[in-house]
Amino acid sequence: MTLKQLEAFFWTATCASFSVAAERLYLSASSLSKRVVELEQSLGCTLFDRQRHRVTLTEAGERLLPRARELLRLAQETRNLMGGEPALQGRCRFGVGDLSALTWLPRLVARARERHPALLLEPHVEIGERLERGVDSGELDFAVIAGLSSRSSIASQQVAQVHYEWTVAPRLAPEPARVEPELLRRVPLICLPQGSGLSLVLDGWMQGRDVAPQRLECNDWGAIVGLVVEGVGIGLMPRQWAYSLAAQGRVAVLQGDAPLQPLIYSYQYRRDDTRPLVRGMLEIVRESVDFSTMGYLSDIRRPDAA
Repeated sequence: MTLKQLEAFFWTATCASFSVAAERLYLSASSLSKRVVELEQSLGCTLFDRQRHRVTLTEAGERLLPRARELLRLAQETRNLMGGEPALQGRCRFGVGDLSALTWLPRLVARARERHPALLLEPHVEIGERLERGVDSGELDFAVIAGLSSRSSIASQQVAQVHYEWTVAPRLAPEPARVEPELLRRVPLICLPQGSGLSLVLDGWMQGRDVAPQRLECNDWGAIVGLVVEGVGIGLMPRQWAYSLAAQGRVAVLQGDAPLQPLIYSYQYRRDDTRPLVRGMLEIVRESVDFSTMGYLSDIRRPDAA
């Protein structure tokens, strides 16, 4: 029995599919299968039931899984104790939301490539709910997601928070400039789809209020900003964006009857993932995360400004 065989068993048992486990270990499917078979031969028992449509653990495999997890954790702790901080290499698949992609993602990729040139980065941009599932299934190494995970298998480290403001085109702004039920009934509420981090802010504000606005959902922040600027409806924007566009006269910032709760962003990863990659990328994320910039959205101009 070897650590490589235990790694092959562990990731096969805890990832969404055989192919995901192979990619996690940078192996071909045949090499991964060979290591699992060798482990089974070494232990003298079958660890996976291969008769079903999806490979599942046998009773022996269920007994081995917690022991394998602990052995791999101890092995990694020993490596950390005996050596310096390793250079990260291989493939790193991670997820961020659209807001992160528009602001600090390029900085993160640039710093990670400079520090770890042998590391191949593959960012995926999606809503938080889907990214969290990807982390849990092993398809993603980590994700930076709004909120804290409720899954016991996922650890969350807070890395930032974002404050939001109500915004609307100036011609639609009421007097006084406040978020009133009548305005929310008259124009659509432009927002990201349910399952995104922004829905946490909106749902928290809507709770206990007698208003059910028509929602116009869009999964792209650039389009949301454009729709608000063009007067299609009312929407939430990150505070820095709202004030910047208000200074240009493109939107009006509205006051609510209660402040919006800031949205926490967290670095989420599987608790049983002890690889240096997870710890190393957390450090770079902490250095890079900054939601205050507008990215290409800062190029929004009035139609007559060209």
